[in-house]
Amino acid sequence: MSEPITVLLVDDHELVRRGVRAFLETQDDIVVVAEAADGEEAVRCAAEHAPDVALMDLVMPGMDGVEATRRLVASSPRTSVVMLTSYHDDEHVFPAIRAGALSYVLKEIGPAELADAVRKAAAGEAVLHPRVAARVVRELHGARRAEPNVFQELSDREMEVLKLIAEGLSNAEIAARLYVSEKTVKSHVSNILGKLHLADRTQAAVYAWREGVVRRERG
Repeated sequence: MSEPITVLLVDDHELVRRGVRAFLETQDDIVVVAEAADGEEAVRCAAEHAPDVALMDLVMPGMDGVEATRRLVASSPRTSVVMLTSYHDDEHVFPAIRAGALSYVLKEIGPAELADAVRKAAAGEAVLHPRVAARVVRELHGARRAEPNVFQELSDREMEVLKLIAEGLSNAEIAARLYVSEKTVKSHVSNILGKLHLADRTQAAVYAWREGVVRRERG
């Protein structure tokens, strides 16, 4: 008999983790080796257990699922990440996939389908919810502009945040500068990355400089 598929559960809601674990433990070929309530804990658990599959929530306090996925796949390359979330809009889908998620399924998925997604992920096969798959196909077919126009895609406040990212400010510093909460800034950053189809803040800063959103002072 082959070794069971090892799974890491990542979700900030204990009830969700309990429910998913209870079902997966009824499967003879799947074993849950660890649970994490946030992104940082997920990265630590993945480094410790090197699971075959990580079932990753997207929106969590502290480190979110996108950043956790990016760090997890870097520290545990053998782990396939399956995003298990309620969100299926572009602002969440594309950053998650670019961060390294193999599969993207919604929490409305049936138990048998979830087990199937875990098995396929362990074998390196992607599973995308039909709504997500349609978005990805449209993206590949070029239905969306291949190169988004930053001046058309972003709101005035998002442009402000992008400029401050390009200047090297942290979320906390941006929040102080704009007199808003750090949570609001994180939301703006997430929207910026999603709208411009970028993976992280560094890419956003490079994009801002390249597109002339900020200009170097001439000395």
